[in-house]
Amino acid sequence: VQLQAYGGGLVQAGGSLALSCVASGRFYSIYDMAWYRQAPGKQRDLVALITKSGSTKYADSAKGRFTISRDNAKNTVSLQMNSLEPEDTAVYYCSADVRGAGMSTSRRYWGQGTLVTVSS
Repeated sequence: VQLQAYGGGLVQAGGSLALSCVASGRFYSIYDMAWYRQAPGKQRDLVALITKSGSTKYADSAKGRFTISRDNAKNTVSLQMNSLEPEDTAVYYCSADVRGAGMSTSRRYWGQGTLVTVSS
């Protein structure tokens, strides 16, 4: 199972950016999908999570500004980020809880990370 993230880049404060991530490979089912971020010198934190049925959870810092969505048919998860602030600068990682083909349990997979830089 591979997760490939797209998007990211440099944006001015107050601007918007969209990230997307696609899962590929052989798997039975994708359960939760999520975005995490890691700023320099800090731990990796959850930004937003979406279940297979579409329930969502956001970090307090993301509420009202970020929107997570997924397309189960395309095995993708997206993160729309609005009203970006310099504090949002970080490497963003997509993640998914996936039950691989032939496996009896699921495990978490990670994408390669994409850098988001918000200038003031």
